[in-house]
Amino acid sequence: MRIIFVVLIAAFAVLASPVAYAQTDPALRGVVSDYMAIAEEMDPIRAAQRGDAAAALRWPDDSPEAVARRRTALAAIAARLDQLSGLSESDMLERDALAYRVSIQREGYAFDEERVPFINGEGFFINPDYASTVTVLRNEAEAEAWLTRMAAVPAYFGVQIANMRRGMASRFTQPRLVVMNSLRAVQAQAALPDADSPLLVPLARLPATMPEATRQRFQARGAEIYATQIKPALQNLATFLEHEYLPRARSQIGARSLPNGRAYYAYLVRRHTTTEMTPDEVHQLGLREVARIRREMDAVIAETGFHGTFAEFLAFLRSDPRFYPRDAEELMRISSEIANRANFQLPRYFGRLPRNTMAVTFIPAALEGGSAGYWPGNPLQGTAGQVLLRRSDATRRTLYDLPAWVMHEGSPGHHTQIALGEELTDIPAYRRNDDVTAYVEGWALYAERLGGEMGIYRTPYERFGQLSMEMWRACRLVIDTGMHWMGWSREQAVACLRDNSALSPSQVEFEVDRYIGWPGQALAYKIGEIQIRDLRARAEERLGACFDIRAFHDALLGSGALPLAVLARRMNAWIDARAGECRAR
Repeated sequence: MRIIFVVLIAAFAVLASPVAYAQTDPALRGVVSDYMAIAEEMDPIRAAQRGDAAAALRWPDDSPEAVARRRTALAAIAARLDQLSGLSESDMLERDALAYRVSIQREGYAFDEERVPFINGEGFFINPDYASTVTVLRNEAEAEAWLTRMAAVPAYFGVQIANMRRGMASRFTQPRLVVMNSLRAVQAQAALPDADSPLLVPLARLPATMPEATRQRFQARGAEIYATQIKPALQNLATFLEHEYLPRARSQIGARSLPNGRAYYAYLVRRHTTTEMTPDEVHQLGLREVARIRREMDAVIAETGFHGTFAEFLAFLRSDPRFYPRDAEELMRISSEIANRANFQLPRYFGRLPRNTMAVTFIPAALEGGSAGYWPGNPLQGTAGQVLLRRSDATRRTLYDLPAWVMHEGSPGHHTQIALGEELTDIPAYRRNDDVTAYVEGWALYAERLGGEMGIYRTPYERFGQLSMEMWRACRLVIDTGMHWMGWSREQAVACLRDNSALSPSQVEFEVDRYIGWPGQALAYKIGEIQIRDLRARAEERLGACFDIRAFHDALLGSGALPLAVLARRMNAWIDARAGECRAR
C-alpha cells in the first residue's frame, strides 16, 4: 500500500532531493540498496506494481525458511548501519529512518507473527484479489506471468495454513469471533461464481490489439486455473478454518491472553505508533482527547438548536432517515460529489498535486467482508486510486460523517499522500511506501480536520460528523489499550465507542471486532495526527506571517513515510530554515 520532488525554496535543502540523494554517503547508499532488495523480496505485490517482472510471477513467501533468511539479512543490515560514521545531517536522518524500520522488523520476528496471517475478515486470502485490481496486462508476456501467478495461489495458501497450524500448536491464534468473520469472508469468496472472480478481470481486459484467438486462449487457461486450482484452494481454506482452526481459536479477545502477550502488545504499541509510549500512556492520552472532543461536540449540538442529552442527540442522528442514503446509487452520488468539492479546493492548500487520478467506486463483491477504504493506483500500469464503498450496507451508511470519511480516504487524505509519495523518485523506495501507519493514518486524520478549513462541512451535522470521526480515533486509544492491556470485555469496548461517537451500531460492532483482530494498529491514527498538528502549530508560531500552508503541506508530504521522531526532525529543520529565509528578506 502507498512526488518528483521539487525544491521550491532553500529550506528544502535538509530534505532529500535528487541532488542530495545522489550525494548521499556511498556506504549508506549501499546499505539502502541492499535493504530494498530484501523489501522487494518480502512484498512482491508492491514490487510488481513498480514494474518488477520477476515479482509479478509470485506471492509473498512467509515460510519459516524465508523468514529465517530475512532475519539473517536484516541483522547484517543493522550491523552495517551501526558502523556508519561521519554522516551529514541529511544522511543521519536517512540512516535513522532505515535503522528504525530494520529494528522494529527484527523485533517483530521474535514473536513469529506469521502464525496469525489474517485479521478481521481480511488477510492473505484477499491478496490475490487485491493484486488483480492493480494489474494491467499489456502483452502476452505479462498475461503468461499472471497465469503463472494464478497457478501459485494454492501453494501460497498452503504456506499460510502451515503457519496457522504452528500457531494452533503454540496457542498463538486469533479469537473465535475474528475467525468467524474471516471464515465468512473466505466462504463468500469460495461461493462466488467462477466468472465473477476478480482474478479473471485482468485477462478480460487484455488489450484490443492482441489477436482475438490469443485473447481467448489466455482467458480459457485462466478460467481453467481458477476452476481446477484456485476455487478448490479457497474451499479447502474455508474447511480448514471452520473445522480445524476455529475449535482451537482463543476464547479471550485481548492480546494479553497470548503467550508472552503483554510483551507482544507493548511491542505492537511501539511499532504502530513509532513512539516509545507505553500502553498506559496511550490510554491516558486517549481519555484526555475524548474529554476535549466531547466538549467540542457539545458546542456543535447547541449550535443545531437541539434540546436534549448527548445520548438523545446521538439517537436522533442514528434514527432520522435524512441521514441515510436511500440506496447504493445515492451513496455513490453523494460520495462522488464530496470528492469533487474537495478536489476543487486542493490547489489552495498544496503546491504539488498528484498526477494520478482518483475515483469513488464499490468494493468488488468478493471482498465485501473487508473494510471500505482506499486502494492505491499506479499510473505506470494504468490504474487509478480508488475510494471504496460497500454496496451491501449502503442504506446503513450514515451521511453526516461521510464528508470526513471521504476526506480521509480520498483527497486530501490517503490518495493525495500516497499518490504523491509514489512520485518521489528522488528518495529510496522504502520511504515512498505507505506502511508507516502513524504517518499515513495520522495524515489522513489530519486531512479530515483540514476539510473544515477547506469548507467541505456545510452544516452543523457534518461538522459534528467530523468531530465524531475524530472521537472515533480518540476512543481507539482507550478501547485498544483497554481490551489488549487492561482486560476489557468486548461489551465495554462497544459501549465506549457507542456512547461517545455518532457511528452507526453496525459500524461500532465492525470497528471493535477490527481492533480485536489487529491489536495496536488503531492507535496510530490519533498519535500521528497529534504529531502533525503539533508540527503545524510550531510552524505557524515560528513563521508568523511567513507561514504558507501550501509550502508546509508540500514539505510534510515531500519526505516520504517516516517514523514520527524522524519526521519531526525533518520538519523542525524545515521550519528553522524557512525562518532564516524569512528573516533574510
